[in-house]
Parts: sequence; structure tokens; C-alpha cells
Amino acid sequence: MKPAKRDKMFEKQMAGTDSRQNAQMAALRRDLSFSYRLHVPHGANCDTLILLHGSAADETTLMPLAMSIAPRARLVAVRGRIVQDGDLRWFRRITPTRFDQASIREEATAFAHFVGELTALHDLEPARIVFIGYSNGANLVSSTMLLHPGPIERAVLLRAMPVLDQVPAADLSDAQILMIAGANDVTYFPFAPPLVALLRGHGARIDAHTVAAGHEFGAVDGDIIGKWLSGLRSATQT
Repeated sequence: MKPAKRDKMFEKQMAGTDSRQNAQMAALRRDLSFSYRLHVPHGANCDTLILLHGSAADETTLMPLAMSIAPRARLVAVRGRIVQDGDLRWFRRITPTRFDQASIREEATAFAHFVGELTALHDLEPARIVFIGYSNGANLVSSTMLLHPGPIERAVLLRAMPVLDQVPAADLSDAQILMIAGANDVTYFPFAPPLVALLRGHGARIDAHTVAAGHEFGAVDGDIIGKWLSGLRSATQT
């Protein structure tokens, strides 16, 4: 994809908006415990990206990013179930950096169950699934991995932080994680190194990057994710 076209694709995300205006977006499905959109491109391969949006957006926000880095992958864009102050979220927050622990655990348990249902319903290959979470969505992904090891083994965490007050003795030795933090993300960047240390301490293999950005994500993130996904595919084929 040409740089100019790619950068335009990310303008909405960098502005903090979403892509609900896209008339070609797959219909919202409500047949499982979380609502989601399933996009199956022409000539789809066996790869699946499961997308978890940030707060104050919806499930479509990450779809342009995912389509650009993996045009032949199936996309499952999931909607958080919590509505707080009019915004969609994955669990309740108390302050920008303190969170409702019961809400985290309840939603992480529900999401782990949802992943199993989704995989069975759509005959997905577990070894070809990668989760991409942004901000609050990334925090739900990492919490689910720690609380329920197994359903999520490959994940991309964008602008994430640790949110669990008490972390169980989880075995993440089968987990592969790409984490990208924003150097200018004033509120959340200081929490990125502790999250890397926490996940590594539980056995996860982590590729950690810092980009010259704030809390927003953009084309640079897409380039890093695309290369990381290519590495996963190569490892799977060998």
C-alpha cells in the first residue's frame, strides 16, 4: 500500500474517531455473548484477527488497520459490553488509571468463554488467531491472558497498562505478544515497562516497541504489526 493512501486510512484513528460511516462494514451480529462484526474478505486465508477497540469508540475502529496489514485475514471486531458515561468499554474504571476489579474479572471470564464459542461457531483455527487490542481493549486482552491462560496465545497490545491489583500464578509460556507503547502518551507510557515485566515474569515471549506517538495509533504501528504477523506466519510454516 502506498504511504499516502495508508496514512489517510489512519487519519480517523489518529483523530480519535471511528469508522461507523463505512457503508461496507459487516453487519453487527448478536448471536453470542459479545456483539461482533465478522468480515471475510474475498480469497480469505486461514488467519483470523480478533479486534478489541478502545473506550469512547466502537468495534469498527480497528478494522481499517487490520484490513491494511492482513488483507486476506478474517476479521472479528468485537464490541465491549460495558457502557460508562455513554462510552463503550470492556470493564468499568474508577479513574484513568484505577479500575473496578470485579468488573475486570467478570468481563475477562465472559470473554474467554466467548472466544471458545466463536472458534467453534465459525470453525476458526486456534493456531491462526491473533488478538489485537487497543487501550482499554488491550487491557482486557492481557487480563484475560493472566486470568484464563489458554484461549489467547498470540496478541498485539497497543497503548496498554497493567490493570489487575492481584495477579494469579498464570503460565504464559505459550504466549507470544507484541506490545507497542507511545513515547508521548503522558498518562499511560510510564505503565508500559511494568506490564512488559509482568507478562515476561509469567513466561510470555514479548516483542516490545516504543513509537514517537501519543495515545493514538497510526501507520507506524501498522508497519510494526505487519512485520510481526509475517514472522508468526513464517514460524508456523516451518
